[in-house]
Amino acid sequence: MTRKLSLLALLPLLALLNGCKMVVLFPSGDIARQQSHLLLVATCLMLIVIVPVIVMTIVFAWRYRASNQDAVYEPDWNHSTKLEFVIWGGPLLIIIALGLVTWITTHTLDPYRPLDRISANQPIPADVKPITVEVVALDWKWLFIYPEYGFATVNELAAPVNVPIRFKITASNVMNSFFIPSLAGQIYAMPGMETKLHAVMNEPGEYEGFSSNYSGAGYSHMRFKFLGLSQPDFDKWVQAGKASKNALSRESYLELVKPSIKDPVSFYGSVSPELYDAVINRCVDSKDMCQNQMMAIDAKGGLGLGGIDALASKPSPYASMFDGSSLKKQVVVSQLCTAQENTFRE
Repeated sequence: MTRKLSLLALLPLLALLNGCKMVVLFPSGDIARQQSHLLLVATCLMLIVIVPVIVMTIVFAWRYRASNQDAVYEPDWNHSTKLEFVIWGGPLLIIIALGLVTWITTHTLDPYRPLDRISANQPIPADVKPITVEVVALDWKWLFIYPEYGFATVNELAAPVNVPIRFKITASNVMNSFFIPSLAGQIYAMPGMETKLHAVMNEPGEYEGFSSNYSGAGYSHMRFKFLGLSQPDFDKWVQAGKASKNALSRESYLELVKPSIKDPVSFYGSVSPELYDAVINRCVDSKDMCQNQMMAIDAKGGLGLGGIDALASKPSPYASMFDGSSLKKQVVVSQLCTAQENTFRE
């Protein structure tokens, strides 16, 4: 009796679950909704096997318990074609169904694939143009560049509702993961390369975005706000951002990229047009050789052993965080020539 009362006393604790947000199952963006539907369909298909197995385990344990003298005991029984057909046929059909559903949605929900609809019953209007956002994962904050509007933000992202968004994603140093659960699935942000995500937000509101990939000491605070706004409100937000007197040049980026935690939301009213490409090619510092320049040299045959003479060292952005001397300097390839100037082997 005491045990039952103790269990009943725990029931009010379930009320605390009201504070949990089932964002993944009930998102606000069309891509995330399709992903949620896929998750529910796949789960239900798997439960067709799991639930009967659990039920039969309990029923068999009860029916064939030692004290039940009415249970039929057949020690010589060893085969049933009908039972074998059910045991193997059912799961096989479920696997086929899962494979078909997964194959279709893998292509329709490809993050690199441009959107062909706003929602289930709303195609993209002919006069609606996607907006482009260039995302850079920094230590430990997020930089969002709006190339079409010529400004940038830190730790705040906004987009008009029912307008497709084209994200171009990269990272400064460490691999991260760009994730807004209400909008779409997570996409890795990796230094030296670009990943993409196409998505759309269907409901206005303030949503949470964060890094879902561990990236160091400030990882847990690497969060940002995503604002789904009406078109007039988005225009006001853009004007407020462009009104900032801060300018995001190569020099100011090199200051911004230094490791920091819990950075406040900030705006840059202007952005150097070539900055994002320089971030991808890891040559924001003009003393560094860009990756596309290195590849151009390699395409011409490379530098051979003489290439080691092009190595140089510079202070690491993490120098103040470690005592080990090996971590205080960063080895880079110094500037040799531009892709247009090189005259190596034809």
